[in-house]
Amino acid sequence: MISPVMPTYARVDLAFERGDGAYLYATDGRRFLDFCSGIAVTCLGHNHPHLQQALIEQAQKVWHVSNLWRIPQGERLAERLVARTFADTMFFTNSGAEANECAIKLVRKYHDETGNPGRFRIITAEAAFHGRTMTTIAATGGYKYTKGFEPIPEGFDHVAFANTNEMRAAIRDDTAAILVEPVQGEGGIRPATVEYLRELRAICDEFGLLLVFDEVQCGIGRTGKLFAHEWAGITPDVMTIAKGIGGGFPMGACLATEKAAVGLTAGTHGSTFGGNPLAMAVGNAVLDVVLSDGFLERVERMGGVLRNRLADVVAKYPKVVAEVRGAGLMLGLRCEVPGGDFGTKLRENGLLTVGAGENVVRLLPPLIIGEGEIDEAVAIVEKTCREWTH
Repeated sequence: MISPVMPTYARVDLAFERGDGAYLYATDGRRFLDFCSGIAVTCLGHNHPHLQQALIEQAQKVWHVSNLWRIPQGERLAERLVARTFADTMFFTNSGAEANECAIKLVRKYHDETGNPGRFRIITAEAAFHGRTMTTIAATGGYKYTKGFEPIPEGFDHVAFANTNEMRAAIRDDTAAILVEPVQGEGGIRPATVEYLRELRAICDEFGLLLVFDEVQCGIGRTGKLFAHEWAGITPDVMTIAKGIGGGFPMGACLATEKAAVGLTAGTHGSTFGGNPLAMAVGNAVLDVVLSDGFLERVERMGGVLRNRLADVVAKYPKVVAEVRGAGLMLGLRCEVPGGDFGTKLRENGLLTVGAGENVVRLLPPLIIGEGEIDEAVAIVEKTCREWTH
């Protein structure tokens, strides 16, 4: 008999009743160090007092009014993001998939508006992940995501990640944009080089394409910059965000230059819940913390500490873990043993992680993580490696 909750997730038989900072407490009393962060969502940990207070205060005022009216909290959040990014404007959504849907529509509308309605195809990278809607699984590609959902929406071409030769070869007369993640998450924690990102910018400029960065997972401070593409010193035309910007509250956004957004005028796109007052209050609270003095520098520093200590473990147990990879506090352990089993053992030892492609276990701690908690996490990783070899 089917469960009341549709069985689309391979859930672990574990439930949590409360969280505090980097820790989660299960209903059976066990405590876990959370290096999953809801898949890079709870960027400020659990029960962060500033986020909690912002949500409580807004919940006591108004929850929802719809986008028929002005939403001052959203206007403030948009102004702050515009001030800190390449963007001139943005559309608020409830998720990363919705943000990517908006970006795809924006790309097509841009070319239609500027006299090239035949340009609609978007080049994406293999092993990418852009969402679970019909259009975003088409953008993602891959049998794992598309099997059984055919016919898949037309308009996407997939090339190898970090291969500019394939990227150039895939450009056609009807190509409209390039869409990539500066750091692939589901694909195995694979950061793009700064040279690759700069070359993508140059290719788009050369062929009149829009450059779209999906920073749903790698944005909002995860790599030590507010957005991962900033390390390359270039800007996209469009960027999608979600996950960390809500700190656990569902929200996302599609950011764009004025030029790129020329086609998204009144009535061309919309959302009932996107940009609601609750989400906007929390998003502003997240920015209060992430943009505070020294916060991003600390993320970069803690990322270096975690990476170096994990590298020591890799050196000691090369037959268990082959490599530590990633950027900032978005790291992965590529395993020599089955990654899923290794993640299970980590959980049994008290550390929560999440799997990824290429037999990688993702380590996505909250951005507020400290050295003491890093030491605890690395000790669990080392213990798990030691147990595996005995």
